[in-house]
Amino acid sequence: MSAQLWVSVVQIGCFFGMVALGYYLVLEGADLFNFALGPFAMFSGLSASWLMAEQGWPLGLAAVLGIVIAAALAVLTEVALVRPIDARTDGGELPSLIAVVAVLFAVEQLAGTLFGRQLRPGRSWLPDTSLDLGPATVDGQTLILIGCTLVSFTGVWLWMRRSKYGRILRAVGGNREAARTLGMPVGRVRLVAFALAGLIVGLAGQLFSAKAGVSFQSGFGWALSGFLALVIGGTGSVWAPLVGGLLLALAQTLVPYYLGSASLDYAVLAIAILFFALRPNGLFVRKVRV
Repeated sequence: MSAQLWVSVVQIGCFFGMVALGYYLVLEGADLFNFALGPFAMFSGLSASWLMAEQGWPLGLAAVLGIVIAAALAVLTEVALVRPIDARTDGGELPSLIAVVAVLFAVEQLAGTLFGRQLRPGRSWLPDTSLDLGPATVDGQTLILIGCTLVSFTGVWLWMRRSKYGRILRAVGGNREAARTLGMPVGRVRLVAFALAGLIVGLAGQLFSAKAGVSFQSGFGWALSGFLALVIGGTGSVWAPLVGGLLLALAQTLVPYYLGSASLDYAVLAIAILFFALRPNGLFVRKVRV
């Protein structure tokens, strides 16, 4: 495999890892797989692309607004949907899961109605920048994506180790009632987890769509890829979603390269089945939940 393909693996893997990090935060804080995170990332990138192309907005302002919208959608999902359903079902997981899947499709259709149903091209944040690594060249957008990925994961890792809310995040997700009995701010921590996940996937959607383009249908694929990255990496470490994202990207790059693009969907399905059957908790498993 050529060196340039390895650059593609890192680029795609970083994106998958950031979406998986959003899943990780919500799972830790609310014990829920928020499948709507993929559409939130899509909405962020698509809204910014539309604002720049149709309304003449500058890149920076459009990107910031897109990220804020993604965070707002995540918070709204928690406050207006997941939390009331949780209260009415005594914390039942299935009703909340069905609700976020409904949000997934609703956000996709809303994006298609507002911004059009065609693929919108991206706009690089550093169009005239590249790094020559001999047999491979890394363009400016990929450099930004890698940098933001490392900053995001490092920031979340430090936040979970040193901040009050970060330290109790896992306790809330692991046993909500026990955490509430101990006086922990359960509702506030859940809200922070949703908001932070929205910010991260909103940024990821901006960075990746600037390179690959985005359409209203991108959200479902991004949601599935982020989920599979988390399944592969596990939840034993903050960095596990990034490892899962890179491995998933490697598989998605190698399979078409050696077996043809027609084999890609079957290969991804096989990987998912293998991990669900043999390593349901992923590669990195937390031995003790705090």
